[in-house]
Amino acid sequence: MSAPRLTRALVLEAPVAAPDGAGGQVITWTPLGTLWAEIRPGGQGAERLADPGPEALQRLRITVRGAPVGSEARPRPGQRLVEDGTRRFRVLSVAEADAQGRYLICSAIAEDPA
Repeated sequence: MSAPRLTRALVLEAPVAAPDGAGGQVITWTPLGTLWAEIRPGGQGAERLADPGPEALQRLRITVRGAPVGSEARPRPGQRLVEDGTRRFRVLSVAEADAQGRYLICSAIAEDPA
């Protein structure tokens, strides 16, 4: 495996449920830190209806530096990576890219307004 080019700064965020004042919950996102990443296409895109309109979904392979299980620097399914405050990538799964665990590959969905 050749070393990936980690040239894109992504902020790792975790969801936090907070009361909405009406007996329900609202999800807010807490930043955990910045990870340098390489982003590559990972399959076909799709579209879904969202509020206020259509939303494009593109599956991606995001490579970041390795981190031990349980570390806040290791992405987990359900978290997201954010680029420039506007592009959001929902993490679906995380796996080691090599036997030494130097890099992690995140399967993710890009959620950008259409």
